[in-house]
Amino acid sequence: MKIIAISTAFFAVAILGTGCVSNKKFAALQGNYGELQNDYKALTDKYNDCQREMSGSSTRVRSLEEQIASQRAGLRSLQEALDKCLNSSSQGNVNISKLVDEINASNRYIQQLVNSKNKSDSLNMVLTNNLTRSLSREEMRDVDVQVLKGVVYISLSDNMLYKSGSYEISPAAGETLSKIAKIIKDYRDYDVLIEGNTDNVPINKPNIRNNWDLSTLRASSVVQSLQNNYGVDPKRLTAGGRGEYNPIASNDTPEGKTRNRRTQIIITPKLDQFMELIDKAPDSAEPAPGAQPAQPAQPQTQG
Repeated sequence: MKIIAISTAFFAVAILGTGCVSNKKFAALQGNYGELQNDYKALTDKYNDCQREMSGSSTRVRSLEEQIASQRAGLRSLQEALDKCLNSSSQGNVNISKLVDEINASNRYIQQLVNSKNKSDSLNMVLTNNLTRSLSREEMRDVDVQVLKGVVYISLSDNMLYKSGSYEISPAAGETLSKIAKIIKDYRDYDVLIEGNTDNVPINKPNIRNNWDLSTLRASSVVQSLQNNYGVDPKRLTAGGRGEYNPIASNDTPEGKTRNRRTQIIITPKLDQFMELIDKAPDSAEPAPGAQPAQPAQPQTQG
């Protein structure tokens, strides 16, 4: 604007002074004026270019500011996510540590059960070996000793134990029962179940109603003999009868009936020892399957 004013004033002075200025000077003044016009135009163009450049720069600055703001927001989000991840990781470490402790406790408990079972199996083998070594060949014909699922089964034949058709103990059975009683007394941590079994031939005695009665009375006779004659603690003894309903052979043959007429002395580890182990089990650990020795079926009639 100042350039325009100066040029105009200068031009006006030049015109006013034409009367007293020579043509040569006037032409020089006109040349200067033209140059000034050109300079003005160039300056105006440069000014407009600067304005456009400033406008573009302002746009770029705003864009960069928006990008910076977006990056800062993204950074905050990442920081928040990182903080959450660190907190979760810390909690995860606590949970993993707790889980490891529970697994270790469970492993110790399982090892207890395994050790207990191994000890029980070892004692059962010793018990069985001691008993079989103490019996003569003749006695072994009427006695069958087996270990099934952690339980010792001593099966005594009907012919050896009782008088025919009776539940009274035969005098010939005394020596065999004394050897069995000694084994039972040596292994005080075991319970003893005496279980009577018969064939399917109905009993015909006035004082015995059926095979249930006969099997239970026979088991009771063995229990009382072990208690009264050989000093076995009665608290360890249980008498039960299963009648004809637990056969181990077919009753269609005389041989099968002979095998079914038997009395079993079942020696088992005391249940309370295993219950104590179960009570001590970690809350989060379930007892290992098969860790508790299988128990024989409970008699249906108690003597």
